[in-house]
Amino acid sequence: MIKAIVGANWGDEGKGKITDVLSEDSDIIVRFQGGSNAGHTIKNDYGKFALHMLPSGVFYRHTTSVLGNGVALNIPFLIKEINALIEGGVPAPKVLVSDRAHIVMPYHILLDEYEEERLAGKSFGSTKSGIAPCYSDKYAKIGFQVNELFMAEAALREKLENVCTLKNIMIENLYHKPALKVDELYHTMMEYKEMIKPYVANTGVFLQEAIKEGKNILLEGQLGALKDTDHGIYPMVTSSSTLAAFGAVGAGIPPYEIKKVTTVVKAYSSAVGAGAFVSEIFDEEADELRRRGGDGGEFGATTGRPRRVGWFDAVATRYGCQMQGTTEVALTVIDPLGYLDEIPICIGYEINGEEHQEFPNTTYLYQAKPVLKKLPGWKSDVTGIRTWEELPKACQEYVNEIERQIGFPITLVSNGPGREDIIKREPLL
Repeated sequence: MIKAIVGANWGDEGKGKITDVLSEDSDIIVRFQGGSNAGHTIKNDYGKFALHMLPSGVFYRHTTSVLGNGVALNIPFLIKEINALIEGGVPAPKVLVSDRAHIVMPYHILLDEYEEERLAGKSFGSTKSGIAPCYSDKYAKIGFQVNELFMAEAALREKLENVCTLKNIMIENLYHKPALKVDELYHTMMEYKEMIKPYVANTGVFLQEAIKEGKNILLEGQLGALKDTDHGIYPMVTSSSTLAAFGAVGAGIPPYEIKKVTTVVKAYSSAVGAGAFVSEIFDEEADELRRRGGDGGEFGATTGRPRRVGWFDAVATRYGCQMQGTTEVALTVIDPLGYLDEIPICIGYEINGEEHQEFPNTTYLYQAKPVLKKLPGWKSDVTGIRTWEELPKACQEYVNEIERQIGFPITLVSNGPGREDIIKREPLL
């Protein structure tokens, strides 16, 4: 069976932990989009790790980790990440990389940096990981798939010459930076070839065979629905589809094989980078939640940047769950909220004097003001609680209200960073 694990919001929902927990009963975990621009923080028996390229199921010996064709592949970053796990005492993971995955080239990272520098205060808040330039070249048909590392030298050099001609016009005349050189890029690609050679496979065939054999497969998404290129807060989005539906494309499997979609939802809101964020809070109120939130504070796993934080947004989350095709919800990071006397949640948007329940397009989103409903806090630490019945009644009601507002069943509640900090819940819906 194939299950997708995806985010409902801006990312940072805690998908890594949920994937890590559910990987115990899985054979294969697939990353189907994104690259090293976002991370999943995992805390388990081996320690605490921030993963960026690798799927979050790499800590189990019985699993195979697959980087699908939809991934933007930073080869040196991936190898460094694998080595860091091994050095941290984790058994060497079984990793397969799609021969159709697109390579993040050195100039993609440079172009990302140059453009953010040019835009200055009007930048997109890029992680400068080269993701947008990589995907741009993919769709312009001038990108490099992994299999092209193994093509004849003359053919590869010819393609590199064409790319350099195109890129250098912009690099030299718009950014006023040094031109790309074919020989240097060819040498780099030969280094990439040796690095990635042990992991390259036709992962589409591998997954098709696994489906026939009845293997359990997890598709792990990066970021969340509101960062989707088409359905998110465009243009402040990522450069790939973050939706479970894209799992079929980005992994190379039939869409009807995805039987379950576990959508991860945070018990409050957080986001890295620019863009509309209706329920955002500021100043001391935000600093307090940011300091208490997450696992050691709300800071980006990739950039270390302080995350923007806000109250739970039922409008955005309901929309995110709808876009993901949610069959069940995992509600995470409930534990940091125990300090609050009362906890607001956003149940609607006021736009031009009218209240709306539906998530709007970006033009109207920037005009929206939150309509808040306040719930009583539970004023206690719920970390370490293992059953639903043991949770304080106010905490139970907070979860129940979220479920009512979003209209999707909450089956898991996470109350801490560790694998064991998870509570199974019988949905009311």
